[in-house]
Amino acid sequence: MSETKEWALILGASSGFGEAVSLELARSGMNIFGVHLDRKNTLPNVDRIVGEIKGMGRQALFFNGNAADEAKMDEIVATIEKTFQEQPGSQVKVLLHSLAFGTLKPLIADNPNDAITKAQMDMTVDVMAHSLVYWVQRLVRKKFMGAGSRIYAMTSAGSSRVWKTYGAVSSAKAALESHIRQLALELAPLQITANAIMAGVTDTPALRKIPGNDYMIAAASRKNPSGRCTTPQDVAKAIAVFSNGKTAWMTGNTIRVDGGENIVE
Repeated sequence: MSETKEWALILGASSGFGEAVSLELARSGMNIFGVHLDRKNTLPNVDRIVGEIKGMGRQALFFNGNAADEAKMDEIVATIEKTFQEQPGSQVKVLLHSLAFGTLKPLIADNPNDAITKAQMDMTVDVMAHSLVYWVQRLVRKKFMGAGSRIYAMTSAGSSRVWKTYGAVSSAKAALESHIRQLALELAPLQITANAIMAGVTDTPALRKIPGNDYMIAAASRKNPSGRCTTPQDVAKAIAVFSNGKTAWMTGNTIRVDGGENIVE
């Protein structure tokens, strides 16, 4: 078992970007705390991810629950604290916010039952944006993050573009980018950086829930200069490089990892 004292905390660790980043950071030498929300039928994939991380000689502690629930946050932070007490000098080197759970409904509909409700709007923005702030507050107060720690949040082009039924998620992504800028400002004295990662269109379970996803994938493949869509591994490799300890002056950004997709009309 590796004796490294560097940990990554991955919110949304069981699929898509979260899974890929968990595995890539483990390859780069970090232990992994993973938070995910899975039912019985998808838990075998979580077991596989944990097994792969441990197979690399890293530690893996995964928690199944709602990462936006404050009681669950406190429970997980308590476990992190216990782990760090047993391993003095440990630090959360990377926090990745990759939560994709929201309501995909139009804001306006002839039938009120077809339009998004206040509860659905509030839940979407809370899970996909505000929860980042609440996690950072807890980790910084406990001094689990410090000089050299990196915060990343997965955003999308939807933060500034529109897509039918994507309104609430679009609002969440815009708020998420705003939170990243504010965190970058407030955490700079602590030498903690915060950046948003804007991937190109990526075939993930979250994308597959968006109506019209087949069209999005095909269109992105056609326009991307590389002739294909972005993959979770593309993003994971970039985050691993950004976390190598030499990027202390890179903070407050929205960084595109898309193979040039955004520059082509």
